[in-house]
Amino acid sequence: MSAPIVHGGGITAAAAAFGGRPDDWLDLSTGINPCPVALPDIPARAWHRLPDRHLIDEARRAARDHYRSGEILPLPVPGTQSVIQLLPRLVDAGRLVGGTDDSVAVRDNRVAVTDDRIAVVSPTYGEYARAFVSAGFAVDAVDDLAAVGAGHRLAVVVNPNNPDGLIWPAETLIALHDRMKAADGLLVVDEAFGDADPALSLASRASQLSNLIIFRSFGKFFGLAGLRLGFAIARSDILTRFEDWLGPWAVSGPALSIAGSLLRSDISPIRGRINERCAGLHGALKGAGLQISGGTALFTLVADARADDIYTHLCRHHILVRKFDYAPEWLRFGLTPDPAADRRLGEALQRFER
Repeated sequence: MSAPIVHGGGITAAAAAFGGRPDDWLDLSTGINPCPVALPDIPARAWHRLPDRHLIDEARRAARDHYRSGEILPLPVPGTQSVIQLLPRLVDAGRLVGGTDDSVAVRDNRVAVTDDRIAVVSPTYGEYARAFVSAGFAVDAVDDLAAVGAGHRLAVVVNPNNPDGLIWPAETLIALHDRMKAADGLLVVDEAFGDADPALSLASRASQLSNLIIFRSFGKFFGLAGLRLGFAIARSDILTRFEDWLGPWAVSGPALSIAGSLLRSDISPIRGRINERCAGLHGALKGAGLQISGGTALFTLVADARADDIYTHLCRHHILVRKFDYAPEWLRFGLTPDPAADRRLGEALQRFER
């Protein structure tokens, strides 16, 4: 088993290391809308009863209309992390064997048949590679779509990418899908940060792309990450497998009820608020002389040779951002919740000794 990945959101550990109450920290370490939407009314029966089929179907129809997935009814899942961990089961990994020879590669003290390789366009969200390595696959971290070849049984592209915000045009991804399909492979496009710019999504074309799987996050855009809800968009037999593997009642009744309501609501005020908060964050960063090197509407990436020192300095001011062991010059800043937080961040950065 590969080592756990350190993600954003570790306020408890940060407070233990640098002091203060977790509730008093300013958490900028995630890419979650810091201004959660008001919850709609949730019927008492959603809490009282197991999720019935009509509740699931209503959430799926709302997701279809929201994501514009046409003939495909997106499958609600308990956070997209749950289906990331199921991806290895869609691919015939080959048999784990006990010896080594020229046809195998050792991964975490197990042996993976290298005929079935996985491509992950990197750097990106680390749980994709971890899920496949843990299942015995050889994973190639590639930096360009051209590096995905016929020998890859599945390819993963996060679009927009986390943490640099890189965007791949739709036609480029469709061309990659067609290459993967010709080699009997699958393409996974993670659109976790796609709600802020729906024009980037492949969802409206998914019914014509049979070897495509799209993951969408619900909690990031709506600011409800604790709900643990996402959606998978793919052809029906793949969604049926996911649903079967997740087991009954995988998504709670309240989560389905909330999704059915919010996905049919007017989300333009949410986008407007996110854009306002993004502008406030950028103002604080630029005012401190930091260089913005990438990002999305929900987070900003800064590149600075003093990144580790800046990270520690902010922690001493009880502000948590995201650092990266594979890119020590990077810091990712999530959105601030209000102008007061902009000022708090800006003042802390101004006190950093250059």
